[in-house]
Amino acid sequence: MSSVFRRGLVFGLIACTAASVYAPDVAEAQTSLKVIVFPTLSNLSLFAAQKEGYFSKRGIAVEIQNTPNSEVLRTGLSKGEYHIAHAAVDNAVDMADVGKVDIAIIMGGDGGLNELIVQQDIKSYDDLRGKTVVVDAPDTAYALLLYKMLEIKGLKKGDYVVKPVGGSFRRYEVMVQDNNNAASMLNPPFSIRAVKDGLKSLGSSVDVTGPYQAGGAFVLRTWGKANADTVVKYIQANVEGLRWAMNPAKKAEVITMISERLKLPEDIATASYEMAIDPHKGFAKDAKFDMEGFRNALELRAETLRTPGTDPSKPEKYLDLSYYQRAITGL
Repeated sequence: MSSVFRRGLVFGLIACTAASVYAPDVAEAQTSLKVIVFPTLSNLSLFAAQKEGYFSKRGIAVEIQNTPNSEVLRTGLSKGEYHIAHAAVDNAVDMADVGKVDIAIIMGGDGGLNELIVQQDIKSYDDLRGKTVVVDAPDTAYALLLYKMLEIKGLKKGDYVVKPVGGSFRRYEVMVQDNNNAASMLNPPFSIRAVKDGLKSLGSSVDVTGPYQAGGAFVLRTWGKANADTVVKYIQANVEGLRWAMNPAKKAEVITMISERLKLPEDIATASYEMAIDPHKGFAKDAKFDMEGFRNALELRAETLRTPGTDPSKPEKYLDLSYYQRAITGL
C-alpha cells in the first residue's frame, strides 16, 4: 500500500467521525451529547446505536469526536468540553489518581482486542532488547500493558526505549513508515492493517497478562449525577447497539457499517468484525464491566507506576455502575 494511501486512511479516520451526528439522531433529539473516542473498533456499539436509531428513540443526539491521544481525551473531559469518553478505563484511573478529577466509569466494553505488533525482523521478545517501542502516553493503559507483557517475557523497563507518539492509528503509521519503531500494542482495525502491511503479531495481550478491562465509558461524577436519566438512556442505546451488532443475522450489515465508519476496505472490516464477535477476546456481552479485569488493571498500574492513591483493593473508587444496572433493568 502506498504511503499516500496510508496517510489518507489515517487522516480520514481522524476526520471521519469528528463532529459526526447522524440525521436519525438529530431529527427527534432533545438532548445533545458530545462523546470523545479513539477511531477504533471499540466504538462498535456507538456506531450501531446511531445507525439503528437507538439514541434518537430515547431523545438523544450523539456527536462523536475523535482524539489524537489520551492526553487530549482526558483534558477535554475534565474541562467539560465533552460529556462522555470512551477509551481504556485506565485513563479514568489516571484522571482520578494523578489529575485529582472526580470521575466515574459507567460501563464496560472490551478487554482483549490488543495485540503486540512488531517488525518482521523481530523473531522473539528478546529481539526487542535495545529497540524502540511506541506508545500513546508512557504512563497509561496499553503502555502499561505492553510493559507487563514484556516483563513476563523477560524484558524489564530500561531494556528497551519507550517512544510516545499518540493513539493506535498514529502508532500504526509510524511503525509502517519507520522500521526503527520495533513494536507497539495495537487494536483493530490497526492491528489487522499492520499485519496486512507486512508487520506481524506476537500475540494477544490477554493471553500473556490475563484478564484486562480495556475499553469502557466514563464521565465526570458530578455531571453523571446531574444527568442520571440521560446516562441511563445512553447506556441502554449502547447495549441495544451492541446486541444488534453481535447478532449473526446482521453480519453483512455490521461489516458494511464498520467499513463505512472507519473507512476500511471490506477485508479489513470483515477481519475486524470477526475479532469483535470472538467469545473470549471480543466485546463483553451487553458491555458488562469486567471486575476481575479491572482489578488486574489497577494492580498493573500500582505495580508499574507506584502512583500514590491507586488501591487495587478498592475498585469502587473509580466506578458508578448504578447507571448500568438501571439501564439493563429497564431494557
